[in-house]
Amino acid sequence: MAELDLVKLHKKAGEQAGKFIAQVKDDQWEKQSDCTDWSVRDLVNHIVSENLWVPDLIDGKTVEEVGDKYEGDVLGDDPVESYQKSIEGANEAISAPNALQKTVHLSYGDFPAEVFIGHRLIDLVVHGWDVAKSTGQNDQLDQEVVEAAWDVLQPQLKEMQGSGYFGTPVDVSDDAPVQDKLLGALGRVR
Repeated sequence: MAELDLVKLHKKAGEQAGKFIAQVKDDQWEKQSDCTDWSVRDLVNHIVSENLWVPDLIDGKTVEEVGDKYEGDVLGDDPVESYQKSIEGANEAISAPNALQKTVHLSYGDFPAEVFIGHRLIDLVVHGWDVAKSTGQNDQLDQEVVEAAWDVLQPQLKEMQGSGYFGTPVDVSDDAPVQDKLLGALGRVR
């Protein structure tokens, strides 16, 4: 696996997700998403909440120290603006000098920040796709971020699939496009 520029890729994945979120129509926010038990609004709320965690975790705070700060509705009256502010804050935090060399304290253990940002990359790519698919948008993802997310996912595939955070894996042919392999590995079908 080639060295990945996680800061650049996280920003690019965030821009892609932001484009999908910006195209959600007013009458689609309460629509059932392709993610079980979540409306499109709930799905975007999850993405924004995860973005909001990034600065605190990069600063070395523990999950216990952050507490329930980002639970509930973090979208307010303008989900698109809330998303933009949250991704800008996340990108700023991971772009700080030596940010990727820090240790982050996650609910599943302490990890180098670069591992955490790799997980964030996967989350942004997959949940951005979920928004697109759930709202009938063109769900073709940027090839560079898809390949990077796949590169990050492959060595951790069994752990990620067993985490309960993703759907049941879907079999995809070996010669399928990387996007289909990534999505299938995480329980999604194009």
